[in-house]
Amino acid sequence: MATSFFNDLMQTLGDRGRSLIGRPRDAGRAGDLPELGEALLSRRGEASGVALARTLLDGYAAAPLAMRLGFLTALADRFGPDRKRLDIAVADYRREPDGRSILALQEAAEPRRQELIRRLNLAPGGTSALVRMRAELLSHLKSRPDLAEVDRDFVHLLSSWFNRGFLVLRRVDWTTPANILERIIRYEAVHAIESWDDLRNRLEPADRRCYAFFHPQLVDEPLIFVEVALTTGISGAIAALLDPTRQPIAARDATTAVFYSISNTQSGLAGVSFGHFLIKQVADELRRELPNLRTFVTLSPVPGFAAWLAGELAADHSRFFNDEAREALRPLGEPGWHTDAARREPLRRTLLTAAATYFLKAKTPAGRPLDPVARFHLGNGARLEAMNFLGDLSPKGLRQSHGLMVNYCYDLDEIERNHESFAEKGEVVASAAIRRLIRAELPLPELASTS
Repeated sequence: MATSFFNDLMQTLGDRGRSLIGRPRDAGRAGDLPELGEALLSRRGEASGVALARTLLDGYAAAPLAMRLGFLTALADRFGPDRKRLDIAVADYRREPDGRSILALQEAAEPRRQELIRRLNLAPGGTSALVRMRAELLSHLKSRPDLAEVDRDFVHLLSSWFNRGFLVLRRVDWTTPANILERIIRYEAVHAIESWDDLRNRLEPADRRCYAFFHPQLVDEPLIFVEVALTTGISGAIAALLDPTRQPIAARDATTAVFYSISNTQSGLAGVSFGHFLIKQVADELRRELPNLRTFVTLSPVPGFAAWLAGELAADHSRFFNDEAREALRPLGEPGWHTDAARREPLRRTLLTAAATYFLKAKTPAGRPLDPVARFHLGNGARLEAMNFLGDLSPKGLRQSHGLMVNYCYDLDEIERNHESFAEKGEVVASAAIRRLIRAELPLPELASTS
């Protein structure tokens, strides 16, 4: 109700402000966008500022791609720091480096586009429009590295606006309004929801839960949501969890919460992290409701594994595998290998050892695990607990990971320590069973030494 009142107020300010600045609602042509930005920065009146912000955002949304890109380019070229003001502040600081001159230097060094983005955020629907603008900006970064500074300013501001203190955790169930449920279907990024019946199977039974974070300025738009299965043990395969014919258990009989799908819904918020808080808060909510729960784990995909392994098998000289091991792994490229026991079973141990190598030894240039899901969970304080051979037999699972799935364990007493180990030293906290796979003597050709 408070959010609706505020939005209505800003809407009224915007409508009245247009009469003050003499601009009808459709006056903002795409080519005027940078000029509208300059006008918005020069305004002091609240009503006229809201009207200009709304006009600019409406014009941006209606503009063709080339003109939208032109505005993003203008943010980089025209709306950086005021150089003259910055030079004066630098000289003032050098003469007298006290608190006043430091503050003046900080203010002068801030790019003008940060204040422009803040003022755009005051328009009705401004937050949502800016998230969409940032999503479009991200799509250009690879070909337009000059826009990276603009992106950094977006991340700086969005990280403040989407601070955990502004987010609301809500349970999503079968009684949730249909417009939100439709978004859950649309945004599910890990295991596609095939129908409303499929969604009902994930929400309605007593041993299923779904939670989402919402922001007051993105009404009925879940930002990130997690689907949870309540079980009596750690699950190693996704099909059993999603089976519509399975027999649900009573929630009070469950001992384990399995987080089997975590989906971010807003591409414009990429890099603005609140997944850590979601998992911890959901675990706390579940433990309050069901004190019998003792274990909190994920059942996670491994999206980078198959591509990495293919590269190692195709390379003239692999850093990780000797020729015999690479030859033993080649049946993975053959269709139907997973349905043929004669090919499947000899691969089990070697594939799991290759996966352990992928998680523990293959690194990015920054010294982090190659797999993005691993970086997410390990960075949030989880432990790499177990690897599950053929845990996902869907076409997507076989394509991206040869069916491999993994469990990350969220030990609520160890999360902070694990996070610090990963953040400070890049250490992958893994169970003894996974570490033994690296050291074990295999029944098939051993992995080459990586020392």
